[in-house]
Amino acid sequence: MNYQPRPDDIRYLLETVLGATPRLRDLAPFAEFDDDLQSQVLGEAGRFVAAAVAPLNRTGDETGCRFEGGEVTTPPGFREAYRGLVEGGWLALSAAPEHGGQGLPAVLEAILFEWLSAANHGLTMAPGLLHGAYECLRHHGSAELQQRYLPKIASGEWLATMCLTEAHAGSDLGLVRTRAVPQTDGSFRVSGSKIFISGGEHDLTPNIVHLVLCRLPDAPSGPKGLSLVLVPKRLPEGQRNTVHCERIEEKMGLHGSPTCVMRFDDATGWLVGEPHRGLAAMFVMMNSARLHVALQGLGLLDAAWQKAEAYARERRQMRAPGPVPASRGSEPADLIAEHPAVRRILETQRAWIDGMRLLAYRTALQLDVARHDADPARRQRAERWCALVTPVLKAACTQQAFDGASACLQVFGGHGYVREWGIEQVLRDARVTMIYEGTNEIQAIDLVQRKLLPDGGAAMAAVLIELRDELDAAREQDADVQRRFAQLRYLGTTLALAAQRDAALPFEVADDYLRCVALALLAWSWARIAQAAPDDARWRAPGAAFQRFVLPEFEMRLGMVKRACDAVLAPAAIA
Repeated sequence: MNYQPRPDDIRYLLETVLGATPRLRDLAPFAEFDDDLQSQVLGEAGRFVAAAVAPLNRTGDETGCRFEGGEVTTPPGFREAYRGLVEGGWLALSAAPEHGGQGLPAVLEAILFEWLSAANHGLTMAPGLLHGAYECLRHHGSAELQQRYLPKIASGEWLATMCLTEAHAGSDLGLVRTRAVPQTDGSFRVSGSKIFISGGEHDLTPNIVHLVLCRLPDAPSGPKGLSLVLVPKRLPEGQRNTVHCERIEEKMGLHGSPTCVMRFDDATGWLVGEPHRGLAAMFVMMNSARLHVALQGLGLLDAAWQKAEAYARERRQMRAPGPVPASRGSEPADLIAEHPAVRRILETQRAWIDGMRLLAYRTALQLDVARHDADPARRQRAERWCALVTPVLKAACTQQAFDGASACLQVFGGHGYVREWGIEQVLRDARVTMIYEGTNEIQAIDLVQRKLLPDGGAAMAAVLIELRDELDAAREQDADVQRRFAQLRYLGTTLALAAQRDAALPFEVADDYLRCVALALLAWSWARIAQAAPDDARWRAPGAAFQRFVLPEFEMRLGMVKRACDAVLAPAAIA
């Protein structure tokens, strides 16, 4: 089966649980926004994704991209589907009207990309960096670059890449060797090679805008010496730039997306932002990309769940234990959906999808608050939320995309391991999301080393207190979440103290700490959903599965971090 967006679930989380519309209407650009417009956009987006994008998923995987003579041909139907995205204005949902965008809230764009990733991850990789490139140029590009490139990028008429990684460097950007030499006309000549460049070459758009991390001749060593240069495939006069695709990678999954090795031979480009401040400009793009990767994980997990749930309601095997199910009739075996082991898998993955969705959508709402709220204090709180929660979302959503897809494959038994049912493609496609835009380990280290330790956990405590105050301590489930928040705040303080004794400790426990945060935030999500829908069966079953099968991990991870800290802080260790 092909993926089917389900706008009703989305609208419930946005309108009933988060109360998104009143919050958005408080922001000047969205004063006229209402539930009817939101419903219309989601409805049309869902129909387009289901009809034009999802049916190409299997073809894209089986056919893949072709590389010949430096040119890349995408799978059949991809160009037409991409043209539909551009012509329908879908890629310009949240771009500013002055750049040809629709000026809609970021959360609608987030939902669209979640659905696109679920329906066809390979195709969705092509426009996946557009929003980040747009924001990067909008904040750091010169007026001339903005005039020349922003409208084309906002609409998706031209696609963009992010060229960071080099074969010898990997995630250590301080080792980047690509050079940029200034010219008398204000341009730069860029030389070097980059690997793992998604969409570095393709036939979807006539131009590709490469944002290349490189070094100027006078640059200091290390990451503080990096600059960012915009290098287009085609120059403003129309001629081909000296940008070459040397090959595309043969990958485990994502066969519909070309992952390129790119070579720049004195290619012409223009500086974005200040010299030696390339990482500051790039991270505007990177943070946006990390949220989009989290949404990819969400979408892929939902795609896996939809396939498993549909199969479980068709396949009959043995007799289910317990009361006779109403669906048995005269059949010799029961639906596997009636078996407790299968129900546990399906309800547990549903718990992850719904809970993480609420957090991702809240984060998208906070992006607009950070950009548009008239109150500096509210903007600051929103920025703090995004800084702390984005690495958690990226790591947790992508980890669960792979683990959950594997669990959903189990529902199919042997049929899941063959290509016919499509679940194995989801598993393969999901695996890379744990690696790119900063591996999940890097996300955890970023959370602990850069976000938690510098202020002793104060910023994280402020976020948790803000969430705590949205709950009602008179409700048992809410009180349990508040207790976990208190434990997490104390753990942050303890970890900061222990880090002063052992500088390596935070790196060792970062994954466990991030997992603690993710589970506590999920508990908050489910407390909010339970508060809004106490008697709704749609939400009750996954909510119960979360309490029984997911949340107990919190104590385990908490204990792992606490024991590591205690070992460092014990009197014998200090002595």
